[in-house]
Amino acid sequence: MRINFLAAGLAATVFAIAPVTAEEGGRYFPAGEAAIVVGGSPTLPSQQAVSADLDSARPKKDLLDYVVTPSPTEAPKVEAPAAKGPPLPFHTIEGYGGGAITPMAYLVNPPKKGDWLGLPAVAFSNVVAGRKNLQAFTFTENLFGRIELGYGLDRLGLGSLPGDIENATGVDIGRSDVWMHNFNVRGSLLEEGAFGAKWFPAITAGAHFKINEGINSINDKLGGALSSIGYDRPWGVDYTLTASKTIVDTWTLNRPLIVSAGMRDSEASNLGFLGFGGDRHLTFEGNVAYLPTDWLLVAYEFRQKSNQYSQIPGLVGREDNWNAIDVSWIINKNATLTAGWGALGNMVNGNENGAWWLQLKIEF
Repeated sequence: MRINFLAAGLAATVFAIAPVTAEEGGRYFPAGEAAIVVGGSPTLPSQQAVSADLDSARPKKDLLDYVVTPSPTEAPKVEAPAAKGPPLPFHTIEGYGGGAITPMAYLVNPPKKGDWLGLPAVAFSNVVAGRKNLQAFTFTENLFGRIELGYGLDRLGLGSLPGDIENATGVDIGRSDVWMHNFNVRGSLLEEGAFGAKWFPAITAGAHFKINEGINSINDKLGGALSSIGYDRPWGVDYTLTASKTIVDTWTLNRPLIVSAGMRDSEASNLGFLGFGGDRHLTFEGNVAYLPTDWLLVAYEFRQKSNQYSQIPGLVGREDNWNAIDVSWIINKNATLTAGWGALGNMVNGNENGAWWLQLKIEF
C-alpha cells in the first residue's frame, strides 16, 4: 500500500480559514478570555473564577431557590448546546492526542454532551530529519468523551542507511523505506479536578499496537544481523500513562499553560521503525504548551529514548533523547497548522538534528 500523502495534505487545505471568535460553553475559549477547555476537560480555573465572581455578586440562596417550577404559561427552559472548542490537542506522528512526539492526557475531539460518538479528526504530517524523512497520516475517533481510538500510518525514508549498509557489507537491502501501522486506544481514567481538588490533573492510560512493514525483509537480507544485536520481531505494544494540567493564573499572565508528564513502557527500537526487542524499558516523556493568544500555541516536548539493540559501528548507533519545539496557528475551531523543529540526535546510522515538520489537522 502506498498512500499519496502529499495529495491528502493538499486536499485538506480546501477548508475555509476563519478567525477564532468568541463563543461560550463546551471546549471553546472566548476571545480575550483566558479560559480554555482542551480535549473535553472539565471546567478550568478561569471559568471557575468567573463563576465565583458572579456568585459573590448575587444574594445567597438556599436549596429551595434552585428548584424551579415553571408556571402553566411558561415553557421550561432548554439549555443551549455547548459550542465546539478549539481543535486541541494535535495528533502525534503515531496517531493519538498530544504534541508532535509526546501525548497529552486530553482526548481529541470529544462528542457533544449527551452523544456517545464524536466526529473524527484527521491530520497529515511531513518531517524532514536531515538525511531521513517521515510522512504520517493519522486518524482519531472519540467514544463517550472517555475513549480515544487512533490510527497512524507512518513512512520513514531511510536516507543514507541503505547505501551505508551496502558499502559496509556488499548487501543491497532492496528498499529505501519502512512503513509502520499504529493502532492506538486511550482511556480517560480521571478527569481534571477530580475528587473536588482543583489541582488534580487529568490522567489517561493508553495501549499502542505497532506493526512494522519492511524490517523483517531487511533482517533477512542481512542474514539475521539485526537479530544478533537484539531484534526480536516486527511488532510490539507500547503502554503509556499521562497526566495533564491546565493552569491559568496571574503568573501565566491569565493565559492557559498546559503541563503534561508521563511514562512509557516499550520494547521498540527507534519508535519501532527498526523493529522490537525482547526487553521492556520504562521512559519519561512530557511537554509544556502555552497559549499567548486565542489563535497561537507554542510548546516544548521531551521524549526519553531507550536502547534496545547493541551497536554496529557506522550502521546502528545508540538512540538519543528527542527534544522538540512546536508553534501552532489555531486557524479556527476545526483546524490547526503546526510547524516544529527538533533535535533528534542519532537515528540508526547518524545524527538527524535540525529536523523540521509541518502538520495540518482537521476536526470534523
